[in-house]
Amino acid sequence: MVSEDGSDWREVRRRAVLAHAAADEQRRHAEQAEAAALVSAFVVEARRRGLATTRLVARSHDGRARYRTRLRGWYIDRGRTRAVDVDGRFHLLTVPRALRSRLLGADPQPGPAPLVVGEGGRDGESVPLRILLQRRLDAGDTGL
Repeated sequence: MVSEDGSDWREVRRRAVLAHAAADEQRRHAEQAEAAALVSAFVVEARRRGLATTRLVARSHDGRARYRTRLRGWYIDRGRTRAVDVDGRFHLLTVPRALRSRLLGADPQPGPAPLVVGEGGRDGESVPLRILLQRRLDAGDTGL
């Protein structure tokens, strides 16, 4: 039964929103766990195949500046904006322009790997992470 001020309807709606948010959070955690497993398997296979690591370089958001990093790993895309380090962490290698980064190097932080790289981007090009990692393994040391 609904009261005159609609408080019962608001309570039902509030519970539905909370349930939806919880389900979304659970889905996001499951996707992140699956992507982390793919990245870990990539590192194991890259090492097994003897793929050479390289010192990773970060770029500014506008693409005009390049910055050294302390990271070693493998680029996984042709644009060299995404990489996996030797510890199995996913990095997006774009950083804000900064004089400090020019002098001391950039320190891009690892983040959760997406299951679909580029999903929601304006160019419409999205690639499943599994395929991107497999392409990198198949390319060997010749690059992408």
